[in-house]
Parts: sequence; C-alpha cells; structure tokens
Amino acid sequence: MNSYTLDEATSVIRRCAMLTAVLVIASASQSTSARQGGRSSGPSERRIPVGRASLFARTIGSGQPIIVLHGGPDFDSGYLLPDLDRLADAYRLIYYDQRGRGKSADHVRPDDVTLTSDVEDIDRVRKFFQLKTSVLLGHSWGTVLALEYALRYPTRVSHLILMNPAPASASDYAVLRKAYLEKLGADMDRQREMLASAAYKEGDPEAVAARYRIHFKPALARSDDYEKLMTTMKAGFISQGKDGILKARAVEDRLMRDTWEAAGYDLLPRLRALRVPTLVIGGDHDFIPLEIAEHVAQALPNAKLVTFKDCGHFAYLECASEVREALNDFLPRAR
Repeated sequence: MNSYTLDEATSVIRRCAMLTAVLVIASASQSTSARQGGRSSGPSERRIPVGRASLFARTIGSGQPIIVLHGGPDFDSGYLLPDLDRLADAYRLIYYDQRGRGKSADHVRPDDVTLTSDVEDIDRVRKFFQLKTSVLLGHSWGTVLALEYALRYPTRVSHLILMNPAPASASDYAVLRKAYLEKLGADMDRQREMLASAAYKEGDPEAVAARYRIHFKPALARSDDYEKLMTTMKAGFISQGKDGILKARAVEDRLMRDTWEAAGYDLLPRLRALRVPTLVIGGDHDFIPLEIAEHVAQALPNAKLVTFKDCGHFAYLECASEVREALNDFLPRAR
C-alpha cells in the first residue's frame, strides 16, 4: 500500500483530468441533413473561425450529423481515430479539436480558454454546420461539456448520449480520486516519479506517453485494447510536440479550476430540470466508478443507463458493436 493522500491523487488526475470525448448528434430537417450529410464518405477538413484563432474540424461519413467532442480536457480528437470512424457508414461524424488543443492551438493563449468558451465553441460548430438542434453524446470529460451546453441551451439539444461520464460534481470527483488511488496501487509511486521528472514537466512526448501508460493501465479491460490505445496516444503526443503539450496542460488547469476545483461545483441538482432524452453508457471495468454514471442517470428525468460487460473507459474502442446497438436503439430514426 502506498501512503499518498487524496490531494496527491488529485494532482495526478489533473494532468489527465479524464479522457474523454463528447458526441453531439445533430437532429436537423431532411433538407439540412441532405445538404450537410453529403454524398462522399471520405474524410475532409475544415477550419471554423473563433476570434483570432480557428477550430480544426474533420468530417467523415454520411447520414445524420454527429459532432464529436473529444475528452481530456488536454487531449485532442486524434485518440478517437480510427475506431469511432466505424460509425461513419451510418452517420456523418464531425470531429473538432477544442480550442487550444491539437490542431486548434495556433493563436490561442491558455487564458483565452474557459468553460464558457468551450461551451460556446460547441454552438459555433453547430451553427457552422447549419444544425438546428443537436444530440450530445459525451465521453468522460466531454460529458461535462455536453451537460453544461444542454443546461445553457436546452432548446438546441434533442438528445444526450453520455459515454463513460466524468463526475458532474466536486463530491463525485472526490469519489473518483479515491477509487483511482486504490486502483493504481503501487504504480502510483512510479507515476509520481514521472510527474516530477524534468522531461515530463518540459512536455517531452516520450515521457508523457510513458506516464499515460501507467495512468490508463487500470482503465481498460483487455490488454490488446490497451496497447492499441497507447500506440495511438503516443503518436498523438509526438505530433503535438512539447509546445502543444504544455499549452494543452495550461488549458486543462484553467478548466479544472472552472469545474471540479470550484467550491460547490455540482450539476446534479440542475439536471433534474433537464428533460432531454438521455442515454448514459458505462463499463464494468471503467476506472471511473460506475456510481458516477448512475448519479448522472438518476438526476436526469428522461435518462437510461446501459452498462457493458468487460468494457472499460473507452467504450467506442472496447465494445464498438454494443455502442452501435445502443445508439441505434436510442435513435431508431437515425439508422
């Protein structure tokens, strides 16, 4: 047993703040769907202006549009690929890197990014693709953005899909910290050493990748999925480079202060008034305690919780067929 406190665990989790990803599935008119869905299933790239900067967007597939919001909050959308692209045969996926991260980092100062700006950027993406309303599906940290957006703009959201949700309150974040510390066990020693190393503090991609190998070790149910994810993430860190990694970390610090570190942060009471149909997806091997997903589902009046067996924190990768079936059952008209 290690002797680290919950505060020490917090500093560890802050550097990942939970992965994640949010999907926003747009519900538009038939003509809008045809115009935005397009005929081509190949990927294309766009730039969405946001002040002095722009958001990198990648679209693929045809059919009902889905805006994909990645997790982190210091990651970009790259870790979702190519696995989430499996849905492109039935949906038009609209990915974008959140402001200050990945390919949306140029001309962005970390202080420019707040929870409010992240929520407003979701709406900018919605408007750019001319989507009247959206279905938001959140994964880990991304569920926080999805819920914040739905609370702010309930009439612009038709459905919520929350995949492997992150805590929606500071108290549930404390539950996560405790569970994380227990799951990591003796590996906490190694990870703490890495976090304190000069290479990690300088944003060296190799050091960052090595650290996340430890961090996500208890997050997936099967070793082959774990190795696949780690390969994808390492390539992403290398592509991002030191400057990009450090900028994303600074953005994460700000977003943490706006949410889980804010005194009394708690979305759960407000969710009781949100009547948007919601699907909550959890995994029995997730390193986020299942009770956190349960709390979100219980707070939302029109929510259904689905838990996948032998599935960890990355449901889109670890149980892709189950995710597809759940989406089709929840959104039968989108098939």
